[in-house]
Amino acid sequence: MSIHYSTSPLALFSFYLLIPFVLINGYQAETTNADSKVISIGAIIDINSRIGKEQQVAMDIAAQRYNNTSNTYKLALYFQDLSDDPFKATALAENMIKKQKVQVIVGMHKWTEATQVAELASQAQIPIISFAAPSITPQMMGIRWPYLVTLANNGTAYVKCIADIVRAYGWQRVVAVYEDDGYGGDYGILALLSEALQVDGSIIEYRLALPSTSYMSDPRKFIHEELLKLIENTQSRVFIVMQSSLDMVIHLFREASQMGLVDRESVWIIPESITNSLEYVNKVDISYMEGALGIKTYYSENSNEYQYFEAQFRRTFRDKYPEEDNRNPGFYALQAYDSIKITAQAVDRMGNRDSSGRNILLSEILSTKYLGLSGEIQFEGMQLLHNPTLTIVNVDGKSYRELDFWTLEQGFTTSLSMEQGGDDASRNTESLSGLVIWPGKLVLRVPKGWNLPTKQNPMKIAVPGRTSFSKFVKVEYGEHGSQVKYTGFCIEIFEKVLKLLEYDLPYEYYPINGTYPDLVQLVYNKTFEAVVGDMTLLSDRLQYVDFTVPYAESGLSMIVPQKSEDSALMFLKPFTWQMWVVTGAILTYTMLVVWYLERGKNPEFQGNWKSQMGTALSFTFFSLFFAHREKMYSSLTRVVMGAWLFLVLILNSSYTASLSSMLTVQQLKPNVTDIEWLKKNNEKIGCDGDSFVRAYLVNVERFKPEDIINISSEYNYHGAFKNHLIAAAFLELPYEKVYASKYCTGYSGSVPSTRFGGLGFMFQKGSPVAKDVSKAILQLLERGELQKLEEKWLNPSGECTNTVISTNAETLKLGNLWVLYVISGGTSTICFILSTIYSLKYSQTPQNYEQGNDTPNHENPWKRAVKLVKKIFSRKHGEVKTQDDVTDCSSWWDYISTTDTPEHQQTTASKLPEIIIHSSPSPLQITPGHSS
Repeated sequence: MSIHYSTSPLALFSFYLLIPFVLINGYQAETTNADSKVISIGAIIDINSRIGKEQQVAMDIAAQRYNNTSNTYKLALYFQDLSDDPFKATALAENMIKKQKVQVIVGMHKWTEATQVAELASQAQIPIISFAAPSITPQMMGIRWPYLVTLANNGTAYVKCIADIVRAYGWQRVVAVYEDDGYGGDYGILALLSEALQVDGSIIEYRLALPSTSYMSDPRKFIHEELLKLIENTQSRVFIVMQSSLDMVIHLFREASQMGLVDRESVWIIPESITNSLEYVNKVDISYMEGALGIKTYYSENSNEYQYFEAQFRRTFRDKYPEEDNRNPGFYALQAYDSIKITAQAVDRMGNRDSSGRNILLSEILSTKYLGLSGEIQFEGMQLLHNPTLTIVNVDGKSYRELDFWTLEQGFTTSLSMEQGGDDASRNTESLSGLVIWPGKLVLRVPKGWNLPTKQNPMKIAVPGRTSFSKFVKVEYGEHGSQVKYTGFCIEIFEKVLKLLEYDLPYEYYPINGTYPDLVQLVYNKTFEAVVGDMTLLSDRLQYVDFTVPYAESGLSMIVPQKSEDSALMFLKPFTWQMWVVTGAILTYTMLVVWYLERGKNPEFQGNWKSQMGTALSFTFFSLFFAHREKMYSSLTRVVMGAWLFLVLILNSSYTASLSSMLTVQQLKPNVTDIEWLKKNNEKIGCDGDSFVRAYLVNVERFKPEDIINISSEYNYHGAFKNHLIAAAFLELPYEKVYASKYCTGYSGSVPSTRFGGLGFMFQKGSPVAKDVSKAILQLLERGELQKLEEKWLNPSGECTNTVISTNAETLKLGNLWVLYVISGGTSTICFILSTIYSLKYSQTPQNYEQGNDTPNHENPWKRAVKLVKKIFSRKHGEVKTQDDVTDCSSWWDYISTTDTPEHQQTTASKLPEIIIHSSPSPLQITPGHSS
């Protein structure tokens, strides 16, 4: 918006108000009131630059406004022109202290200049208000420069904003560009940037240091040569200009544009000092910067004070510098205005105290707290306390567009919230909300930030020239080496991946006859940009290169010859030896319990003890085959046999199934199933000497190097086994599949106990192509195309299945059926206990009580149990017993009661054979027979 000024009374009145400032600016301290005290303020700025001009006008307006309202103090400004030499600032400050007797010094845009003046001012005890701040605040800053106050934020917020931008777009490698002042002032901010980027795995890959233009006779030539070095040493195209003068940045963008470094895949981020000066750059120079992102400090333009200041500034600046087209105040003008206002407020708070008290003036400056034009003003530890709000802009056309705000608390935001939390989890660092027009008018996608291949400069991809297994990569040379053909599992996957990329990726294969570690080194030193082949993802390789996600699994498998598994004891293998032992034990226990329950009533269990045990054993053993014919007379026996037969049913079916599987499927077994056996017997083993497997076998598995034989081709393994040169071969799982598909029988591979990262494609560190290729591999995996390719190349016939076996025998363990054993044994035990209890209960009859014997209440149950056992085993095996036919309703307990009567004992003693028992009498109804 343009404003036309006429010679109105208001304009004439304003002109007369400027007369006192013109006189003060001539280094003379004049006052309008003889009773007012003069506060001399020295300003060290670059008056000839655009920023210096703005600062001078802004300071004049601030001093004029204060002098018009104050009757106690008046401000007198003394300006000194500062060149690029930082040591000149010290001489200028010393001159003002001695001649003009200044009480405060403001200015200095470089930290080196501020520290030099602070050294001198500390001796004179004069407060210094610096427009520069250190990137990293020194710990002893307050002690070394006790009078130095910084009116600028350090580089922490600016650096974190850059890191968030890099994180949002996934750039992993950046180039830091800075103008070297020769005094190390740039190292602090570079250290901050490097630390902030490393949080998300990004790094500064290259540092482009440029000297000041005043030190170069031909800046364009020097910059051109430095950019050539950059192109040769890095492929990163994310350029972050940390600090530089406007002249240097203009030269830099001119040369970079002509060399193709400001293209559709490049990213440029310019600092605040340049962003604030974009309005003063001519149309031609700003066109080279189109698409760059800029960062500047946010300040509000809506306050009444700003409106007043802007009107005054535009009017004064036009009158004083009519040659300047742009008359709007920039951030540095606001900063200069605030520096004078801070001093004025400090002077007012001093009141009637002695103004010569330097410590009092410094204390009042540090106690300032108000909302200034450049932001919130509050000091802590000699520095601004408030973290700035930054604005991210995009250079577009002749000027720039504002995209987003950024704060430490919120990250990227489209609006400024009055209440900002400090929780980093709520920070938005995903992307900018505004539309970014990147260099080259790129809008639809984000630049890769990498030197992507072109048809004129295709990607150089290394391919293993010789591999142990040609189905992965095969290089076929034409006649006279004129044409090379590349085929194989890895090659076809990569070519399918390229079709899924969102952009063209010109490439060219180069066969390399070297080891796999050699290929890693060639990518690391940037000889090649990628490797397409059977490369395994390993942790030590990730230190030097980047891998895609794996397209095939990987693990170490042991290949051994198989032999026929003929054995006369094959029938024992379905069960483990523990199972056989426990089964025999439970069989014996069940036999004894059955004998105990049946021996009194079952006529099959009569005779001597050998006969009884044989009957019990045959009764229980033949139940294994469901072939027993003996009749069970006790109900408890039936319960015991029910639990036992259920166990037998499960054992029979499990045994039959397991033995059938062993006889029909597992007809071959490997000669070697244990790595420890190989090491103990110093057996020879084979592996691919070009891969990492040999080193793994030596360093991890602890094989002796002399026991490892390098086998360079898949066709040599079979001959090495036949000639007994090796006892086993160690191959990665994909190679094992190929070998097993060729030799369907005769070899077996163990299940890999060690897993690796898998097979993947290898790229240079930080290459964005690796991420895009990984995405395409996952798409192939989700569509099932990788599985089809694996079947095509690794098992083409489809007839051979993978013969990987487990070294563990397929036998039933005790843990599989222990519950059934517990049920059977527990049932037998419970029945035995019940039978014993009933036997003890009826071991005494009423006749015993009538004859004066002890009652059951007076006799120990254990003694009765002992007596019962003695009676059982003291019986003579030849005595004759006569009984009625035993029916299912008869009870064993009747018989026990009868034998315990005195008559029965007497009959037994006299060896009378006849005992008369009624069919179903109660114990009290038994009538003993009388001898004849």
